[in-house]
Amino acid sequence: MGRGRSVAAATCRIAILAPMRIELRPLVGPLGLAPSRERGSELLWGAAGRVEVVAALTGIGMPAGARVAAQILDATSPDHLIVVGIAGGIGESVAIGDPIAPERVLNLDTGETFLPTPLGDASPRGILASSDVLIEAPEAAARLGDRGIVAIDMETAAIAAVCERAGCPWSVSRAISDRADDGTTDGAILGLADANGRADLAAVVRFVLTRPHRIPQLMRLGRGARVATRVAAGRALAALESL
Repeated sequence: MGRGRSVAAATCRIAILAPMRIELRPLVGPLGLAPSRERGSELLWGAAGRVEVVAALTGIGMPAGARVAAQILDATSPDHLIVVGIAGGIGESVAIGDPIAPERVLNLDTGETFLPTPLGDASPRGILASSDVLIEAPEAAARLGDRGIVAIDMETAAIAAVCERAGCPWSVSRAISDRADDGTTDGAILGLADANGRADLAAVVRFVLTRPHRIPQLMRLGRGARVATRVAAGRALAALESL
């Protein structure tokens, strides 16, 4: 059990990390996530039955994911950590809204591989890759698909590395929000939001004015993200309820 926990109050403590606010938002109400005045930090605390939950935003990217993972493990000593959020799909085996519970997570930048410890009844399949480098060319995505990679994100491998060094079991509850293999990935879109995924309205206006033909793509991305965040959060909630 983690520090400062009573068996009468909780059977275990689960940490949840999400890169962006949109990814954490569907869990706030169901888990009653809120800051704790007594604990005095930016962490959010809640519960699922007798499971105590502590959650935080990491921000986008591998360094941010690693940094916040280390902070939450040190501050709360969870029994398990879940990475929740969206991912880009690769290959015909996944579609928008499909949940991702990978067998392995691969750091594309270093070649390191990490093995999650699944919670709940999700059947692990495929490889989730992580990288700070956007995959923009369909040919590059196809090569990843040939290696068994079904999705890609920008944080999970870095978080997994921190968890494994600390001896904390971890798992993934992500869902496909867009395609990483259809040639529409545009690095400029990342500049439309801050590190926590909040829209930069001035940047959005400039993007729309200079690339009006990309408006339908932005709308598809928004719809896909809304679907995927609900699916990923739902799978995480089901995993917590199984404990």
